Amino acid sequence: MAGARELPPDEVLVQRLRDGDEDTFALVLDAWSGGMLRLAMSFVSTKDSAEEAVQDTWLAVIKGIGGFEGRATFKTWVYRILVNTAKALGTKESRTVPFGSLPAEEEGPTVDPSRFRSPGEPYAGHWAVGQEPRPWHLPEDHVLRGEVREVIAKAIDELPPRLRAVLTLRDVAGYGSAEVCSLLDVSPGNQRVLLHRARALLRGRLETYLAEAAGGRERA
Repeated sequence: MAGARELPPDEVLVQRLRDGDEDTFALVLDAWSGGMLRLAMSFVSTKDSAEEAVQDTWLAVIKGIGGFEGRATFKTWVYRILVNTAKALGTKESRTVPFGSLPAEEEGPTVDPSRFRSPGEPYAGHWAVGQEPRPWHLPEDHVLRGEVREVIAKAIDELPPRLRAVLTLRDVAGYGSAEVCSLLDVSPGNQRVLLHRARALLRGRLETYLAEAAGGRERA
């Protein structure tokens, strides 16, 4: 985001927070709260509950900052508090589902089967003619207006909860596979499946948007 200030290294950041530096706290709050809210929505039923989880997380961070030992990054520590807090709220709402199995909305193909060659055809299972993924050319005016970013954000919000959680941690917050498995208590295999499905659905939504945008320019 334009004008955003970079956070200092963990040792500096944590010490400033321990010293009660309000400017540093406001900086962290602004940098991380958006992603935390999206992640919390994967475990609870309403935006109000997600906002409550984020607020409770920051309160816990303030109270517990003195006990942070640096065994993980500070951000991982904060996100772990968030996940536990959101899970607890979700449990009260009978909302949280285990990450160990795939619910119905996460099953099935990630790409329309009609886009592939049928059994019996040459190169069965490969892309059908005219159905291959095409290079994306982002219209400059769309990028400048932030439309693509809005489409991506909406598509992430519409993902099934567990897919959204994994994608948010991996591709938005920037965590590695091992950290995500630890935060969500999911096996490496399930993490890979969830991430693949989330990315495929997100790519499909963006592909549709860009095709529509290109059609609109041609008509114009």
